[in-house]
Amino acid sequence: MSDRHLLVGRSGERRAALAYERQGYRVLERNWRCPSGELDLVLAGDDVVVFCEVKTRSSVAFGSPVEAVGPRTQQRIRRAAAAWLSSSGVHAPVVRFDVAAVLPGSVEIVPAAF
Repeated sequence: MSDRHLLVGRSGERRAALAYERQGYRVLERNWRCPSGELDLVLAGDDVVVFCEVKTRSSVAFGSPVEAVGPRTQQRIRRAAAAWLSSSGVHAPVVRFDVAAVLPGSVEIVPAAF
């Protein structure tokens, strides 16, 4: 993966985190890793823990960022989320899986995307 690609991704994650914080969420983790995979953002809101996959693109030339989160990615995120919940000791009545689509000039959060 190129340095530019990593910088674009990190920038998108920062922008998505800021969008959540403006909505009253608190960032619990960024780029949490385990053998099952990586969680881009883990956030807490009122009685909900949100696991957000952030997809950053410079354009929609190759499709929407949300389209890049297919069934295999969703399964990997679910496994990593289960590992995070088990290791963190956090107990939330609601768990949600969002996707943040980050494009130049916009951040679209798709709640309960999968």
